[in-house]
Amino acid sequence: MATPPSTNHKFFGRLSLPERNFVADALRTETVGGVLLLIAAVAALIWANTLPHSYETVSHHHFGPAALGLDLSVEHWAADGLLAVFFFVAGIELKRELVAGDLRDPKAAVLPVVAAVCGMAMPAIVYVLTNISGDGSLKGWAVPTATDIAFALAVLAVIGTSLPSALRAFLLTLAVVDDLFAILIIAFFFTDTINLAALGGAFVGLGLFWLLLRKGVHGWYVYVPVALVVWALMYNSGIHATIAGVAMGLMLRCHPHEGEEHSPGEHIEHLVRPVSAGLAVPLFALFSAGVVVSGGAIHDVFTRPETLGVVLGLVVGKAVGIFGGTWLTARFTRASLSDDLEWADVAAVATLAGIGFTVSLLIGELAFEGDTNLTDETKAAVLIGSFIAAVLATVLLKMRNSTYRSLYEAEERDEDHDGIPDIYEEDKPAYHLRMAAIYERKAAEHRRLAEVAGGASEGDDGPA
Repeated sequence: MATPPSTNHKFFGRLSLPERNFVADALRTETVGGVLLLIAAVAALIWANTLPHSYETVSHHHFGPAALGLDLSVEHWAADGLLAVFFFVAGIELKRELVAGDLRDPKAAVLPVVAAVCGMAMPAIVYVLTNISGDGSLKGWAVPTATDIAFALAVLAVIGTSLPSALRAFLLTLAVVDDLFAILIIAFFFTDTINLAALGGAFVGLGLFWLLLRKGVHGWYVYVPVALVVWALMYNSGIHATIAGVAMGLMLRCHPHEGEEHSPGEHIEHLVRPVSAGLAVPLFALFSAGVVVSGGAIHDVFTRPETLGVVLGLVVGKAVGIFGGTWLTARFTRASLSDDLEWADVAAVATLAGIGFTVSLLIGELAFEGDTNLTDETKAAVLIGSFIAAVLATVLLKMRNSTYRSLYEAEERDEDHDGIPDIYEEDKPAYHLRMAAIYERKAAEHRRLAEVAGGASEGDDGPA
């Protein structure tokens, strides 16, 4: 009687070649964006602490058409306008994951989804418990729930270049799911009043956007004006304007039709991602991360329950939630950890996910709107918590660097120089024939060298 095939599923197993190439391209752009984000954050801190009056003047300078309800400060243009581009890319990423990536397969999707949910629930619980015990405000419960993928990948670019692609893909997919839940949190918990007329207009605009896509209409000059109108109506509706970005991103088709090399979603993402990672997010950081940092301010972060809850949520809640969610999934399903990895690796990536920057800063502004002092302290708490998480993740990743390096080298080895890593061709006869020919040529060369060396040696035995 034949043995039935195993239904076990390996967490962090080797990615398919197309998925590996997509992840590699996405990571390159996100890593560059993360470095720019880090530079912008440092620049904001230096500017705010050396020329505070100048920073405040520029950040609070208003411009825009007041008649359309868009006379906004520079800070608000960055948070409501530029971040809409970031969430547009997040929407495309989510759509691609749902139709062509890991989230398409329920068995593969369960891990990042459960890890993301636990990784958002636990920081919120940590924040709430900290503030209940310290008699603080519960308004900021959502601040530590978000992971900043660009910042996290910038850290990986410095300390984890040899991290296996499966772990890097897990972090990327986790952040995409994380972004989705962050969007839902913003939409449901940070909308006070709704202008139904503006909201209805935004839905009509989204319907027009969808219809144009389905009709196959081409041209940025068609879509950009529609997108701007949808964004403006969404902003005036009272719902955060970034929701318009993710809605339009989700409408794009992300699976190629016959004869297409790339789907429209992949093509547009390729064009817009550099704008998001290289311009929109760094400018948001420049006008959001500028807080005055002093000994007293740092002391307040660790003594005030609201800010302490943010720090503990990012550092402790994220790590415990993501690691716990992953372990529980392995414990109660047939899935198991890849043989090449250990649970310490999952702990390191879970700790790295505690870097919450872009969306955490945004939610902090929304949660404590009207309280400038607490908003600034919350921003400082996000920066400090993210820094601590980055340092801890660095230590954990460095402890396993030699193991990662050997795994990475095995994934990248291409001895037949055909542009495809050998590990993806080991079951193809043509690959083994090419390798046999290569080894035969090497063996012939070694035989020739041995004969030359032997002849020289015999000649040296003669009399002087």
